[in-house]
Amino acid sequence: MKVRQAVGAILTNFENYALILKTKIHTKEGKEEIDGEWDFIKGGVEEKDSSLEEAVLRELKEETGLNSFFVKRELEEKISFHFPEDVADKIGYQSQETTMFLVEYTGEDKEWIPLDDEISEIGFFDKEEVLRKLSHQETREYFTKYLNRIDNI
Repeated sequence: MKVRQAVGAILTNFENYALILKTKIHTKEGKEEIDGEWDFIKGGVEEKDSSLEEAVLRELKEETGLNSFFVKRELEEKISFHFPEDVADKIGYQSQETTMFLVEYTGEDKEWIPLDDEISEIGFFDKEEVLRKLSHQETREYFTKYLNRIDNI
């Protein structure tokens, strides 16, 4: 099996961060419902994407319907993990490597409505609530390292 290349956004709106509640995943047979998982906006890199930055902007547009984003920078460290065997069999990937970007929301809209049917909710949360809500340990550890770096800048 192969490694899924993905992109993700630590998306800020002033002091808060955007999280999505993902309730479906893509499998080889179509979409499958899962228990809700809070995460940053993430998605797979597609062949049509000319760059990783283009891929993250496409994901943001697909999931929110909005275009008001400014990519501040690509973050050096990636989030890497292995899928549980049952999930890997369903989706066709053994592991995932996610290139994360720091992205700022520059628009006016306060009410965000998920466009993608894999997502049931989008919200902005302060950093303590983000750490409580994130469903995956790898992502929580990544965000903690990120916060430690920006607090020391």
